[in-house]
Amino acid sequence: MTARPVARSLRARLLLCVGATLVAVCAAMTFTTAVVQRASLMGELDGRVSNAAERSLGGAALRPDDKANLSFLTENGHPVGMIAARLDDHGGVVSAALVRQDAPPQNLTTGQRTALKGIAPNGSRHTVTVPGLGTYRVAGLDSDGIRVLAGLPMDDVQHMIDGLVETEAVVATTALAVAGIVCAVVVRRQLRPLGRVAATAVEVSRSPLGRGEVTGLTRVPARDTDPASEVGQVGAALNRMIDHVESSLAERRRGEERMRRFLSDASHELRTPLASIAGYAELMNRGTDRIEPVLAWRRVSAESARMTGLVEDLLLLARLDEGRPLPSAEVDLAAVVAEALWDARAAGSGHDWQLALSLATPALVLGDEARLHQVVANLLANARMHTPAGTAVVAEVEATAKRCVIRVRDDGPGIPAELLPRIFERFTRADTSRARAPGAVGGSGLGLAIVESIVSAHGGRSHVESAPGRTEFTIELPPAGVASVERTVAVASR
Repeated sequence: MTARPVARSLRARLLLCVGATLVAVCAAMTFTTAVVQRASLMGELDGRVSNAAERSLGGAALRPDDKANLSFLTENGHPVGMIAARLDDHGGVVSAALVRQDAPPQNLTTGQRTALKGIAPNGSRHTVTVPGLGTYRVAGLDSDGIRVLAGLPMDDVQHMIDGLVETEAVVATTALAVAGIVCAVVVRRQLRPLGRVAATAVEVSRSPLGRGEVTGLTRVPARDTDPASEVGQVGAALNRMIDHVESSLAERRRGEERMRRFLSDASHELRTPLASIAGYAELMNRGTDRIEPVLAWRRVSAESARMTGLVEDLLLLARLDEGRPLPSAEVDLAAVVAEALWDARAAGSGHDWQLALSLATPALVLGDEARLHQVVANLLANARMHTPAGTAVVAEVEATAKRCVIRVRDDGPGIPAELLPRIFERFTRADTSRARAPGAVGGSGLGLAIVESIVSAHGGRSHVESAPGRTEFTIELPPAGVASVERTVAVASR
């Protein structure tokens, strides 16, 4: 469903809900008003009926012996249309008459008197239909054996109630129409921002996200992201979601690019020793005198070892990427760094190797001693390969109650600025050429990537700062006590 039908559907539903509500409210108000007004009019009419009955009883009491006398109706003050009757001891109508305008009272017919029969003279009001006269509200009274009945027509009251209902219906209908128009205008205006939000969502859904297109996605306009309104909250949430989609797709694209570069670099790194091995093996197979067998075997062995080391490094990175747990034991970083520095001094005697210790507490961490030794060895080897002879390389260990730090710094030429942001990425080398001559000095570009992965697997972090004349790699690891607590909390939360 596109944005326009969505807005129209929602607008129609809102208008239907508002219209139904207004109709219900108007109907309830009209009904309530009619009921209240009718009760008021009927109360007033009942009061007049009671007064008429009392007055008739007073007039009949002047002639108590004449049970059929209705001469009191000739007196002034009786309303036109009033009916009065004299009753016998059994509730039968003895005589009944109708008060007329400027004329003597008119006696009621037998059928009309029959309609008044059976009404008890106890003061209660009754509604009866008198043939030829209409609907009357009547009441009977009894005093010392004198029984009278008086009634007033209800037609005027009914006409008034009907007129009131009609008037209210017209007013309610008019008000409903006006309110509907106003609501339609207001709802339309209020839903315009929602329509724009829906249009943005539809436009984003049509973007070729599956092909990795992550730039230029449409955003909800700023005017439709006001957090003070519900539509603004939806618009802001949609913008945040679009930002997240863009960043996720960008990260995926970067990951795919890194993977392609990784596979390309790995294949080239493996191709070089394989080519050397194949070449020397071919020369030995031909039995040529241009190369000594011992030298050929040495080169084959060296290239095989190089390829084996590269494969082992790749397997190590793959295991670390999978999150496989490393062996965990208490490791003394000071001893590990001292041992690695001794090995580095033996491998590169042309450098000035120095050890510095700053131990407020024993430098104990939980981890894999062999892998931590590999971290330090890789950092020292990196300093040895990329700095000239005579460079001072200092391996420092600092230990406090909150952290253990290993620093490896040198006063060599430094790392190129364009290489520094991705120094810990795989196959990152100052020499960007993939194909190097046999025996060339330089690593595969996996050493620092292994450092980063091993340190992360131990819950630590790595950092590098470099400038001409000073390069420092920093490794921070949690002490044994802190690491133990963190692992206990992590296990308990699972």
